[in-house]
Amino acid sequence: MSDELAANVEEFAPAEGGSSSIRVILADSQAIYRVGMRKVFAVEDDIRVVAQAETLENLYAALQRFPTDIVVLEGHLIAGTVDAIPDFMRRAPKAKLIVQISSSDESNTVELFRRGVRGVVPRSISPDMLVKCVRRVAEGETWIDNQSIGWVIDAYREQASMLTNPRSQPRLSEKELAIIACITRGMRNKEIAYQVGTTEQVVKNYLRKIYDKLGVADRLELALYCLHHKILQSHAVAAEVPFTDPGIPLRAKL
Repeated sequence: MSDELAANVEEFAPAEGGSSSIRVILADSQAIYRVGMRKVFAVEDDIRVVAQAETLENLYAALQRFPTDIVVLEGHLIAGTVDAIPDFMRRAPKAKLIVQISSSDESNTVELFRRGVRGVVPRSISPDMLVKCVRRVAEGETWIDNQSIGWVIDAYREQASMLTNPRSQPRLSEKELAIIACITRGMRNKEIAYQVGTTEQVVKNYLRKIYDKLGVADRLELALYCLHHKILQSHAVAAEVPFTDPGIPLRAKL
């Protein structure tokens, strides 16, 4: 870790008997929130703040240094960063993420839960409720308020309706279907680009559009979605992509 990163990751000495404590990292761009949350947790015997970070880069550095159970993250730090949550999950698969948001937004809240966030709380949450949230999430539960429950249920109902109504299913172009066919074969972007006669960047652009159309988050979800709903079988002609050996071994990696 660079000296600059080390200077921006504040660590704390373990408390006595802290081996069974819930280990928490506070990731927030505003020091006043970090200080406030640390004071809230300091009086709890079963919760220990092991580090603080003011940026995503600092958070990733802290995750490398400290075993962590919970990360309380300011939503602003991941605003506009599509891959932030999957990146976090990859770097710290055992840590659970609680996101603090300034204002409730239906689409953003649903997307956070869909991507694997275990709790969404307002910045104005009371200290006792924040403590309760951390404990519940650490026990494996999902922290969700009544309004968010309604949003998530509505989102799943809408998705289910789209899946059962052929007229409302998104239309996919022949190029998109060809790329999907390659994805279900486990091909990488470089191999797909060679296969369909384009560039890797164009393939990435198509994938983003496909993800948006089908409401999936990544290649694995896309492949499972298409196989389960028989997307390629219903577009058999477009899905028949002639195979050309690209000269490099294919990997069954999604």
